[in-house]
Amino acid sequence: MPFRHALAALCTVAVATPSLAEPVDDLMQALSVGRVVEVMREEGLSYADELAGDMMPSGADEEWRETAERIYDAERMEQAVRAGFAESLGETDLQPLVDFFSSDLGARVIELEIEAREAMVDPAVEEAARERYRDIAGDGGPRLEQLEAFVAANDLIEQNVTGALNASLAFYRGLGAGGALEIPEDEMLADVWSQEPGTREDTTEWLYAYLLMAYEPLSEDELGRYVDLSQSEEGEALNRALFAGFNDMYNEISYAMGLAAARQMAQTDL
Repeated sequence: MPFRHALAALCTVAVATPSLAEPVDDLMQALSVGRVVEVMREEGLSYADELAGDMMPSGADEEWRETAERIYDAERMEQAVRAGFAESLGETDLQPLVDFFSSDLGARVIELEIEAREAMVDPAVEEAARERYRDIAGDGGPRLEQLEAFVAANDLIEQNVTGALNASLAFYRGLGAGGALEIPEDEMLADVWSQEPGTREDTTEWLYAYLLMAYEPLSEDELGRYVDLSQSEEGEALNRALFAGFNDMYNEISYAMGLAAARQMAQTDL
């Protein structure tokens, strides 16, 4: 699942309507959302260590790591995703999606996506994947054309860039609420927006590097069938729902991380 953000979220869980409960759960199981969340949790804990190194004189001490562990709670994260996911899907007929992702091809696609995400937690693997994309970016070719169609169908660059900027804003708001950042909202917005070009460039490179790695074992026909699903009405609804669920999760945990960082910094100053 090609979501780029380095942050995840704590949030209040809404209850899906009974008529959607079982189909939503069936689809989430077919998508292996629980495993995806576990990978995102590992990414988030790694990010928390980097954040401490950048912002706190004491670095990632035991207290900070315990705080990060509480914020990146996998069960809460998955519940948060489910809430936004179910709400966004509304009355969408989920059976075609369940059927596809329960098929041999669909299950293989999900497994490849998760394995690539797990591998790219390693900075060396991520850099190698980025380098491969840089090598072929200007040459085109059938596989890159298919990936471009997939990215366009799912609006992946815009969705990921928007999500990353919103997560940054939520982090700033958390810092402000904790007393570590005393600037007005319009200055926060201006600073976040100034990050847009760099965020877009980095997101685009990461996204194509990830997709190249994940879908390399798929034949042209297999990847074509996945692109076709993404372009269908049900596929578009699924994409919207995934971004709704994961973006809500990222935004709320970004705020929580900002607030926690502000409190940790205040304790250090004392």
